[in-house]
This record gives sequence, structure tokens and C-alpha cells, in this order.
Amino acid sequence: MTSSDHAWMARALQLARQGLYSTHPNPRVGCVIVRGGQLLGEGWHVRAGEPHAEVHALRQAGERARGATAYVTLEPCSHHGRTPPCAEALVQAGVARVVAAMQDPNPLVAGRGLALLRSQGIEVASGVLEAEARELNAGFVKRMETGRPFLRAKLAMSLDGRTAMASGESQWITGPAARAEVQRLRARSSVVLTGADTVLMDGARLTVRAAELGLEPEQAELALRRPPLRVLIDGRQRVPLDAPFFQAGPALVVSASEARAADYREAGHELLVLATAEGRVDLPALLSALAERGANEVLLEAGPRLAGAFAAQGLIDEYQLFVAAKFLGSAARPLLDLPLERMNEAPELKIVDIRAVGDDWKIIAVPVS
Repeated sequence: MTSSDHAWMARALQLARQGLYSTHPNPRVGCVIVRGGQLLGEGWHVRAGEPHAEVHALRQAGERARGATAYVTLEPCSHHGRTPPCAEALVQAGVARVVAAMQDPNPLVAGRGLALLRSQGIEVASGVLEAEARELNAGFVKRMETGRPFLRAKLAMSLDGRTAMASGESQWITGPAARAEVQRLRARSSVVLTGADTVLMDGARLTVRAAELGLEPEQAELALRRPPLRVLIDGRQRVPLDAPFFQAGPALVVSASEARAADYREAGHELLVLATAEGRVDLPALLSALAERGANEVLLEAGPRLAGAFAAQGLIDEYQLFVAAKFLGSAARPLLDLPLERMNEAPELKIVDIRAVGDDWKIIAVPVS
């Protein structure tokens, strides 16, 4: 691989990121067509059911694509879905070389696209900026490889690690810039997941608010056109149907009981019953069920009890912690309800990013495997 290969793949990844808010349940993919160091065509996958990145790039390049190199951030598909196979489109266009950032983890593709290209005499390479490509589609990769989505927990806290006053009052711990960042996290997610305590105490709707996104108009339009599925974990069905959460639109309620199923259905909502032997909501089963619905990324916005339950079962892939420069005091509520008695029980995390967001700080941490 040459420095030129890396540079063109970096451009393809930049294009792929334009689909951050709109490609669900498909991966975010970018493609550029190059010959003799000249860019001939480029494109990115906008939304499911529409042409893939390779098709957009080939349309721009036209006949000039013959003998060129195609850089694509994910192995070109070889199967017929809602759109024709991209590998066949590259063959028909007469490209001489295809460079993929990574192999597609989808079992329907999984190397078949690259094999098809090789069988037609096209030079093939993969693994260029693979780590960056996997990170961009961490949810799609995890869903394909494990049958579960990527679970990202968003938590806002004070400098002393508290999330709300003892009374439950929590608005607002962080400032406008941090809240805009959370809106973008919601917009990129397939699912926003919360619990009954959060909905009851905060009157939470968990919607994407256009005015707070802080995106360019085109990106904002794409984000708002595909709102995330709002999911409420309410094991005992405590949240009334006239709560702001339910008034904000259709939602999925996950419970340990089938009671009120008709009430939810009549109000335009869906009930999913997933109970453990102890009568609690089965959290691993919920994540698997969301993956079956095509969820790539799930954003958990919940109080200390529910967030602690997910953490205790090792289900959280990434923590996004927003830290405000204030103290809430020792009587305030903790970040996680995670009873630990010994130091060796403490889950180990790796901080992968820390930066200022307005007057607050954002820390991204991941569990150490």
C-alpha cells in the first residue's frame, strides 16, 4: 500500500461520514474513483434502499472509470438486496483495481464481493485504514459479528460524580453545548433507550430536537427524516400513557408483564415482553431483539439503577460522560447503582478521548476486555 492509497481512502472515509445520521440499518460507506492521481468520481451511501456509494461514484466517473482504481470503505456487496450488487457494477464499469478498507462482516458478503472481483481479473487489496472504517461502523460490525448492537451509555454528572439531587432534580447539570452533543448522539443512533425512573422524574421525551442539533441544514434534514426508535424499559408498567414520553410519538415499551398490551396498542405503541425467571426485564435478550430489528447503535440515557444494571452485566460498549464544573453534594444521586465491595471488583475502563464541550467536559471511555 502506498501513501496515495491511504490519502484516497481517507477521502472515502470522509464521504462515508456524511451518512452518519441516515444510513440505518445499513453501514456508512464512501467511495472514490481515481486514475493517474486524478479524482474521477466520488459518492456516499445516503440511506437504505437508495444507491450505494460505489454507484454514485461510478455515475460521476462515467466511461473514465475503465482502468481506474476504486477506493471503498467497505467490501463491495455481491448479493441482491434492495439494490443490485456493487461488485458487479464495478466489474461492468471496467475498473482495474479495487481497494477496500475492510471486509464486510455481513455473512451474506463476507469476502464474496472481493472474490467476485478477483475472479474477473480485477486487482484487489483490503485493510487500508481498517481501524478507522471499523470505528465508523462499530454498530453494524458488532451486530453482524455478535447479533447485538453497539450500546453507548450517555451519562451527565457533576465533578463529584453525581447525576441528580436527592429529590431527583437534574435539569440542567450541563450546558447548551453538551446538550447539543447529546442531540447528535440521539440522531446517529438506531435506538434511544431509557427507563421508567428517567421518564417519570424528568418528563423525558427522548426525541431529536432540530433546534439543538447544530448541524448543517442538509445533515439536519437527513437526521430528522430518520428519527431513532424510542424504547422504554418499564418492567412494572409505571409510566402512564399521558406522560410526555408517550405523547411525543410511537414508542416500544419493554416489560416483564403482558398487562396493558391492549392499552399500549390502542395508543399507537408496541409492547415487548422479555422477562427473566426473577420477573425483571431481560436486558441481553432486549439487545438481541433490537439487533433483529436492524439496530446498529443504541444510546442508553437512563438513571443510575438501569445504567448500573447494564454495566453490571457487561453490556455497555462505550461510556460518554459529560462532566459539569459543579458539585451536587454527598446526598445527591450517584452515576451508577453498582454496588462494589473490593477494589478488584471495579470494572477497568480505558479513556479514549477527553475534550471541552462548551463549559463542560466530555470523556469517552470503553471497558477493558
